Amino acid sequence: MRKRLAIAACKVLRFVGKLIGRGSSLPGQIALRLCPDILGRLELPPYVIAVTGSNGKTSTVEMIASILTAAGRSVVYNKEGSNQIEGVATLLLTNATAGGRVKGDVLLLESDERWAKHTFKWFHPTHFVITNLYRDQLTRNGHPEWVYQAILPALHADTTLVLNADDPLVSRFAQGRAPETVRWFGLDECSISTKEHHGVYHDGARCPVCGAPMEYGCYHYAHIGHYRCPGCGYARHATDFTATAVDLKAGRLTIDGKTDIQLAFRSIYNVYNILAAWSACALAGVDETAMAGVINNYILKNGRMITFTLGARKGTLLTSKHENSVAYDTNLGYIESQPGPCEVMVIVDAVSRKYFTGETSWLWDIDFDRLSAPQVKKVWLCGRYVNDLALRLDYTAVPPEKVVLRESISAAAEELKSSGDLPLYVVTCFSDRDKLLAHVQRD
Repeated sequence: MRKRLAIAACKVLRFVGKLIGRGSSLPGQIALRLCPDILGRLELPPYVIAVTGSNGKTSTVEMIASILTAAGRSVVYNKEGSNQIEGVATLLLTNATAGGRVKGDVLLLESDERWAKHTFKWFHPTHFVITNLYRDQLTRNGHPEWVYQAILPALHADTTLVLNADDPLVSRFAQGRAPETVRWFGLDECSISTKEHHGVYHDGARCPVCGAPMEYGCYHYAHIGHYRCPGCGYARHATDFTATAVDLKAGRLTIDGKTDIQLAFRSIYNVYNILAAWSACALAGVDETAMAGVINNYILKNGRMITFTLGARKGTLLTSKHENSVAYDTNLGYIESQPGPCEVMVIVDAVSRKYFTGETSWLWDIDFDRLSAPQVKKVWLCGRYVNDLALRLDYTAVPPEKVVLRESISAAAEELKSSGDLPLYVVTCFSDRDKLLAHVQRD
């Protein structure tokens, strides 16, 4: 009776919530109060795919859903990104029959790193994709080692792990597991690889197992690359799904030496998100031709990259999570790689959407020296924390005469609209992006 009541209450509350524009967490929260073990009482589809990690969860889930849907699978997934246990409960119960059978062939879940252990206490994914571990949101996640410990209880022996072999922090999840329960994706050494580490800090400098200095054969970005510990032998695993060639300038990715993919967004992040989605879908039985047909020139719909017009300027907004320096570095690297002259706007007006904090030490982990590239003609710093940004750039090679400070985002937008026609790249977070988008024409 409690199960049926919880399902009915969730469906009604979700319907009402959609009418009044409310979020998707409350219905699940109420359902969990009515029946705390409701998630353990449901009949789930044969494939339950979970995705977690510091970056790339939403994009990877979107691509997996698109591939599986095109392959004729019925997919239930959290499109809105509500990835904590209440949001997951809402998703499952609103897509369940009155008796508790979740409809669809595949249940696909984006899972918050900290909450995965609570969600998967009640049921276990058949496949668990882990994208990467970085320093992320100091107010929530502290350090990557803490995030690793938070995810670990969510991983069960009957789940196949799909791991990023190039991340030494992620690869550690395979320790102590039967080899047949782990599948690996990664990138061969290629045109984007370097022999030297680039970035302000290096979270792969020491072995996560024994603490000895780590040796790298190559780096792809940050601490992601080919590594080996001379102390204990901990090393990058051979990959099952491999990017065998990458040419970001040409916008081309080759998977397993035989399938070429054109990249709509020429970012190393996009390469790894595609690899993660490709791996999960291959394990779910989708053939390579079908996957390539969807992923080729795939444009994300989740707002991570938005093109717009502002006066005579063509603009590109690159979403970069505040408190996540690797997200910023990757997008700054993308801007640095663009050939023509441009201007760049960096907005920090609210550090977090969920937590009130003015903590900006994470700005010092970002490689803002990338903005000293000669094609970047002007750098606009905007928002409440404009002075924190300005102080950070004082310690870079960016010439002071290139830097413009504007606390008001709307005033900066009006000034940009009426002056010049150079392309504009905007780097900011979900918490701040709409403050600019309100003043532009989205393409």
